[in-house]
Amino acid sequence: MLRIVLLVLLTLPLGGCYYLQAAKGQLELTRKREAIADVLQDEDTSPELAARLRLIQQARQFSIDTLGLPDNDSYRSYADIERDYVVWNVFAAPEFSLQPKTWCFPVAGCVGYRGYFAEEAANREAGRLENDGFDVVVGGVAAYSTLGKLKDPVVSSMMRWDDLQLVAVLFHELAHQVLYVKGDSGFNESFATAVEEFGVHRWLRAQGADSDIERYESSRQLRQNLMVMVAAARTDLQGLYASAIPAEEMRLRKQARLDALADDVVRLLESEGRETSGWQAGKLNNARLASMALYEGRVPEFRAILERCDQQIECFYAEARMLARR
Repeated sequence: MLRIVLLVLLTLPLGGCYYLQAAKGQLELTRKREAIADVLQDEDTSPELAARLRLIQQARQFSIDTLGLPDNDSYRSYADIERDYVVWNVFAAPEFSLQPKTWCFPVAGCVGYRGYFAEEAANREAGRLENDGFDVVVGGVAAYSTLGKLKDPVVSSMMRWDDLQLVAVLFHELAHQVLYVKGDSGFNESFATAVEEFGVHRWLRAQGADSDIERYESSRQLRQNLMVMVAAARTDLQGLYASAIPAEEMRLRKQARLDALADDVVRLLESEGRETSGWQAGKLNNARLASMALYEGRVPEFRAILERCDQQIECFYAEARMLARR
């Protein structure tokens, strides 16, 4: 708690209200945090929660022994936050640009989103940005990381995921502690996604879960197919935004391309027997397209590094660090 308080005192001149809400949210997580071992010994812990926490313990040890991820206090505790999301991220981009707005922070550097521990605060920021003419989207986030600066707990909002997604996100968040480049969200998220993919494959093989490997591969392939559609739309929109047509006509063409993308994605999801409500629920605009690019944009590059390293994870980390320095 002392480290949190000191961090807030150092950053107050950078935006007092925002950092105070961040400190309050972090302190709440700290107060609610309990060691997983203690939760497992508590007679009031449900069998379902106990099973998920044991899975976390097994995956956490696997992350150290097999994936070379940090052996520290991250995800050794549990916090029941009694809400659906731990933070809500605000993404923004200009009306006629796919370049995301960035915010700069002392620990994370400059990133393409701003997080709030209260949904109401995130929505207020979104409204302010919309009034300034930005495309904006707000997304709830179930997992949380301070990049190893604090003892991040497993939070109750993660428990609604299935076992596979729970393990995948654990590997993803720990990967940020191996390599994090300030000011390059696309690099960081793509790197962590590549580690997540590698880790999940190794984990499932170790469990002898061949059917889950097929399910995971199918899900990843669908994600890649979606991103191909998104990339095509981004290319079209970039060309549109670079043109000299009047703003009103550009606005109409922009919406037509976004509507076409939405229709294409829904058809793809329906053909795979997948739910479409999640895709249709949020706004489809420049901000949402920019947020998607953060997690997948450079993944093929990192997959290629893994291939060159013959799937040796320490070689991969070394090559990724060299790429980061460049």
